[in-house]
Amino acid sequence: MKEASIKVLVILGHPRKDSYNAALAESYVAGAKAARAHVEFLHVADLHFDLHVQIPSPQDQFEEEDIKEAKRLIKWADHLVFVYPTWWGNMPALLKGFIDRVFVPGFAFYEIQPDAFKKLLRPKTAQLIITMDTPVLIDRLINGAPSRRSLENATLKFCGVSPVRSMLISPVKHSSDEKKEEWLTKVYHQGKSLENGVLTPWEKLMDQIMPWIKAIRLQFYPMTFFAYAIGAFLFAELVGPFNPWIFVLGYLVLFLIEVITVFSNDYLDRESDRLNKHFSTFSGGSRVLVDGVLSEKAYTNSLKYLLVVLAVLCVFMGIFAIASVMHVLLVTVLLFLIAVSYTAAPLRFSYNGWGEIVVGFTHSFAVIICGFVYQGGALNNIYSWVVGIPLFFSIVPAIIMAGIPDHDADRAAGKGTLVVRLGKVRATYLAGLSVLLSMSSVLILKKDMLLDRIYSDIIYIAFLHGAWLLYLLYQYINKAEKPARIDGIMGIALMYILWYTLVPFFNLL
Repeated sequence: MKEASIKVLVILGHPRKDSYNAALAESYVAGAKAARAHVEFLHVADLHFDLHVQIPSPQDQFEEEDIKEAKRLIKWADHLVFVYPTWWGNMPALLKGFIDRVFVPGFAFYEIQPDAFKKLLRPKTAQLIITMDTPVLIDRLINGAPSRRSLENATLKFCGVSPVRSMLISPVKHSSDEKKEEWLTKVYHQGKSLENGVLTPWEKLMDQIMPWIKAIRLQFYPMTFFAYAIGAFLFAELVGPFNPWIFVLGYLVLFLIEVITVFSNDYLDRESDRLNKHFSTFSGGSRVLVDGVLSEKAYTNSLKYLLVVLAVLCVFMGIFAIASVMHVLLVTVLLFLIAVSYTAAPLRFSYNGWGEIVVGFTHSFAVIICGFVYQGGALNNIYSWVVGIPLFFSIVPAIIMAGIPDHDADRAAGKGTLVVRLGKVRATYLAGLSVLLSMSSVLILKKDMLLDRIYSDIIYIAFLHGAWLLYLLYQYINKAEKPARIDGIMGIALMYILWYTLVPFFNLL
């Protein structure tokens, strides 16, 4: 048998050494040792420490030697095993006090900003072995399983420990000796199963995949898809039949361009992202490089592979394209060069005040034109250009306002976003002007019969949404102390864009 290198810390949270919980813990230890794991055992009742947090910041409380040793063992371990009973629906006070004193900021986690925390115990895993007298189903349905959930979700997963397995043993009090022996054997085999590792093959696969999904930032891709589809459907409306195979192939090309752009931005902006203390879902990058989830080498290698795949797809586009090969390659290459130049040298648009305009252009005019040209349309068709005007002006406000949380970090890193160059107030005024231009451009375009049908009267609801966004921008401008995080404004600004993608999409579908 191949020797297991996993390091296991078994923590017994029952106050008595002669308890059934102690027997369960010993059984698990025996199984883990049979699996050739490196095992340490910690009986919380043997430790000498103040059970209570006596000062406002628990990390600043005096650390007894046993607390220091417990922290050392937790840091050492790959796999944490907690064995404890359920009393009055929760863990014993002894174990709760231990967790309060050990899992403190600076050791188990630290706060980056009010809703963002660095998980310092990643990538440890855990096993909970919990006894109770209440039937498991009753505990779950009526009590909400507080004994398990509080430790699993509010403590361990919060600090980066995942996955957390649970073995619930119940009811113990009136069980026969044979049943208790059966549980001891089950716990032994749970420990022995460590010879195959903690993670299942699926979990190992997901551990590899999930950081890349986070890096891709899929939440921003639907906008590109709908804009691309508008161009393709517009071709079918004006010129000829819609080709679904070219549509799918073309979108794969655009998807790869967006992934390459996102990865490139993440890599080139990594220093700015490290400085950013106000990041959110809407800004500050994916954070996978900053958090060390993926390495810089992995990023650069992925970019090389993606470029090769993109080149191959472009060749297929050239082979199967209905339109002029030169036109297909021209719009694709131009889109790629403009998109990656958001942060890449030599143009570095985000450093010279053009970044917001570039993002607006690539996610409106450029992808609509690609959808139109890939299907066989001409570059000089006026409708394929003007249909992107309202979308462009609806995108720009969100991109401008995304620079507000990043303002301090961008300025420190030398980036010249519009918020850095104009200041927060003037940049917000510019965002408001762009909202007004998106609405007024629709009113002008609706004078054309075709465009009137494409936008239809439902687009007027977008004006109410725009008015709401303008009100929020006005409120922000008039605040004496400007908040660094503007998640509410960002959410409303991003949803505003949907009107100018979904309405034309469904009217052309």
